[in-house]
Amino acid sequence: MPNQSRIEIQDRVFGAGIWHFGRYVDRYATDGYGPPVSTLQAIDRAGQVEDLSVVDLTFPFDPADLPVAEVEDALKRNGLRAIAITPEIYTRRFTRGAFTNPDAQVRRQAIELVSQGAEVARQLGCDYVKLWPGQDGWDYPFQADHSQLWRFSLDAVGELAAAFPDLRFAIEYKPREPRNSMVFSSVSKTLLGIEEIGLPNVGILLDFGHSLYGGESPADAARLAISRGRLFAIDVNDNYRGWDDDMVVGSVHLTETFEFFYALQDAGWDGVWQLDQFPFREDSVEAARAGIRVMKAIDRALGLVDREALTAAQQAQDALAAQRIVQRALLSTMVEQ
Repeated sequence: MPNQSRIEIQDRVFGAGIWHFGRYVDRYATDGYGPPVSTLQAIDRAGQVEDLSVVDLTFPFDPADLPVAEVEDALKRNGLRAIAITPEIYTRRFTRGAFTNPDAQVRRQAIELVSQGAEVARQLGCDYVKLWPGQDGWDYPFQADHSQLWRFSLDAVGELAAAFPDLRFAIEYKPREPRNSMVFSSVSKTLLGIEEIGLPNVGILLDFGHSLYGGESPADAARLAISRGRLFAIDVNDNYRGWDDDMVVGSVHLTETFEFFYALQDAGWDGVWQLDQFPFREDSVEAARAGIRVMKAIDRALGLVDREALTAAQQAQDALAAQRIVQRALLSTMVEQ
């Protein structure tokens, strides 16, 4: 009989980045794949997803002068809670870097913007502030002093974490895009930086797609972060490994997605399962429902894994036996969908 985990019997919490319900723009459809979507409109769309409980909100809101009280009201009427604030330190004014900008005034603007977002996170009772410094990095050889970029990054995160000791700051690493190379590019490099910062309220948001795109095994990356007590949050999606496609969960790498969630459960990690999908051409509400449907099937399949048999197969490093055990649990559940 499969062994039941202590996490399996709890109610699973599903979340999504609010951008999932927004407007998408790329370098071809510069006029956008649809009309503009305000923060309140996006929250109302998220509220249409029956199993969604929490959202990660970008900051500043849209429009920028939107009162926090109105955001609170919108969340309440949709039965949602803000789990995080993501300050937009990756927009046009930070194209040469946020924390690593060569202009000290711009670096200070980035820290001030995150500080403002952190105050909003306090007001909304968020679990963490997410840091995605997508413009912090370099594009060409010899463009920057790598030691200086590293120092700028760690000093900024450390300053913020020290200023808000009651909040957690989760760094979302990514190998590249929009910069050709990013400072926080892998789980190991990010953990190294967190260790150097030395504060307990700094951790990692592990984006499944970024891990794939960076050539990692997401399950291995998760276990490494958990072993240091630094896995604060996850975002899930899928891609073809060549780009950060942000496709619906499990649409390409279903087995690796299952292994990722198995690793989380096996390690006792019980955080929110959160979507970071970009449905450019799909209905955003239906795409969210599709991603959650797959995650719910995976959650059920976790309870069907013969863990003793899998442990024996893994100890023998018997790949085929392990695959049989996993496929029996996963595929039978997916067929029921």
